[in-house]
Amino acid sequence: MIHNPPSWFRKLYGAMNWKIESEEKALYLTFDDGPTPEVTERVLSLLANYNAKATFFCIGRNVDRHIDIYNKILSEGHSVGNHTYSHLKGWSVSCDEYIADIELASQLVKSNIFRPPYGRISGKQIKAVNEMGYRFYMWDVLSEDYNTNKRPEQCLRYVTKYTTPGSIIVFHDSIKASKNLYAILPEILAKYSKEGYVFKSIE
Repeated sequence: MIHNPPSWFRKLYGAMNWKIESEEKALYLTFDDGPTPEVTERVLSLLANYNAKATFFCIGRNVDRHIDIYNKILSEGHSVGNHTYSHLKGWSVSCDEYIADIELASQLVKSNIFRPPYGRISGKQIKAVNEMGYRFYMWDVLSEDYNTNKRPEQCLRYVTKYTTPGSIIVFHDSIKASKNLYAILPEILAKYSKEGYVFKSIE
């Protein structure tokens, strides 16, 4: 797993945002795969403790099931992005099926930013998504919190090793990731707040 994608790897994907250049000490926390009862709500509570804003890349079917949590994300000042309706792996489906799934999600997730599930997407799909008017936001720091074979201290080390001003950091507000997420997110918020960073959402 590539926790900090090198420049050659990023170039393979073309025009995508992997990091946000900033003159201030700003970090961009992102959460994939929600909204998830209890998990997303706990994340929102932790973020509020630090007046931190974040971006939630939401799966359409989860928004469908938990619209109240989705609305809570928005009401608390965070931003959202389209993460497909069914969490499709782009390499495994046709371009037409992929685009249809994004369009289905767009009926619920009102946003012009997009992140492909698993980071897996074909060149043809990239072109089609761009033509839909979406901006891609990938990441330069992957916590790997979803990996149940990883201990929280390993996930924390991945984040602290690679994070620099403007980093886009990936977490997951899912049941699978919750054990690692609950352990490391408070540590990240405390550490970087103490170092003078602000946590901003992707607009």
